[in-house]
Amino acid sequence: MDFNDYLETIERRLERSFDVVRNYIIDNYDYDFFAKYNSRTERYILTRKTVIDAMENNEYCFIKYFHEFNIDHLNKYKNSLIKMIDIFVKPTEEHMSSIITGVIALDNKPSTDIIDAIKKFKYHKGFAFGFKGWVDIRLILVTMDDKNIVTNKKGKEVIQVYKV
Repeated sequence: MDFNDYLETIERRLERSFDVVRNYIIDNYDYDFFAKYNSRTERYILTRKTVIDAMENNEYCFIKYFHEFNIDHLNKYKNSLIKMIDIFVKPTEEHMSSIITGVIALDNKPSTDIIDAIKKFKYHKGFAFGFKGWVDIRLILVTMDDKNIVTNKKGKEVIQVYKV
């Protein structure tokens, strides 16, 4: 499978729930694919104008294809995902959770030190001791030739969505 076919597959899987953009550039970083999902639920009394409380859940997906990939590329990509927290996540009393999913697409399987670094990667940040929600980062590596997928612990939740 080539990368364009993979993007079309992922777009078909996500397009019902996510807003999808191809070739997305933000903060001087070029992503091949960006998708966002926003959900808001409210509880109210009698009319919708008297809201008791509300919850917001958000998910953001960034996919980038690399021709060459080493540990420096991985660190730069992880840092770009962490920067996306400041850009997209707005912690308020109504914010419950946000998840940022970063997908790295390669043709061939990378070295074992890169695979180990992806498996060990963990990022969780709470806002105001959790009263204004939290954010987690999923990190996923997909190889096109051997259809292999490697994720961090949080990424295992969505492994079926991003498989080749």
